[in-house]
Amino acid sequence: MKFILVLIGLLSFIPTNADASELDTFNIDSASLKHTILPLDSKRHVTVYLPDGYTQSDHKYPVIYYFHSFFWSDKQMFQDGVVKDLLDRSIKSGRIQPFILVAADFSDQRIGSFYGNSEVSGRWLDFIIQELVPTIDERYRTLPDRRSRVAAGEMIGGYAAIKLAMFYPQHFGHVYALHPVGTGTGLSPMSERPDWRIIHEANSFDEIAEAGNIFSTVFTAMAQAYSPNPKKPPLFADFMQEPMDGKLVKNQVVIQRLQQEFLLDHLLPEHAANLQQVESLMFDWGRYDQNFDHVHANRALTLLLDEYGIEHEAEEYRGNTYDQNWVVGGRVEGNMLPFLNRHLRFSE
Repeated sequence: MKFILVLIGLLSFIPTNADASELDTFNIDSASLKHTILPLDSKRHVTVYLPDGYTQSDHKYPVIYYFHSFFWSDKQMFQDGVVKDLLDRSIKSGRIQPFILVAADFSDQRIGSFYGNSEVSGRWLDFIIQELVPTIDERYRTLPDRRSRVAAGEMIGGYAAIKLAMFYPQHFGHVYALHPVGTGTGLSPMSERPDWRIIHEANSFDEIAEAGNIFSTVFTAMAQAYSPNPKKPPLFADFMQEPMDGKLVKNQVVIQRLQQEFLLDHLLPEHAANLQQVESLMFDWGRYDQNFDHVHANRALTLLLDEYGIEHEAEEYRGNTYDQNWVVGGRVEGNMLPFLNRHLRFSE
């Protein structure tokens, strides 16, 4: 018994990891995502990474908003511990000073958010700017200033990061986009990618998805976000090819609308002055994306940014779309976080 008491006494002096990083989660019942024509849960789950020392200090931190891609969510992003461990390791190694990372749930019953504002599929930009960012600044000790706020993400989330800086430079002062898509037109006409027969014969989105043509699935969701038509059930969208007299005909008005409202290279001329206000901007892309249109579009975007005199960094690397992002020494740990460490403001 004496030995047990002594052992208990010794254990009480073993230091605990009281300052360890943690993941905090909560829900936002979004007003911006209510009353959509397509079914959408307005309750959005949010995961927040708080660095080692957050609980025991009164220090304020910069915030990285991370936007996930299709067929994903914030819960999946953190479920296996890889992301949290990578963030911990990057801070402890000095690659970046301590920060808060925010990942909200942008999934839906189709493929996920296209990060636009649509009465059919959701006002996602309004959710980010009017609800998510103010809620984070209210709940946590942030540095609520564009110089300490980052928009980052991968694939369509990388698209969102650049677009948010284009539209809202007063909110986001730094951008890192990992292999963004939707950056511009590729080598193949967009209107030739889907199987339009599948789309126009379908009675629901599920029927299109079950047909197994990924372009048909993605382009249907794109149309619901950027060429919505509330008066056109069952898909509530106008498409780049429409049936006419028994055959499919290209709808030039819809093609132009989609390009001008979705593609970043078409948005740039109107928003170039906004993007020039951003303090740091970088995007990268993997050379071996199976859809070479993405590679071509990113190469063209960096040239277009140069044409408009917008300071940025861009890099093509030997890899695929996302296989080198959240891995040891990958694009996030080896490139994104050190880049942000050089540019972010970490104190008041």
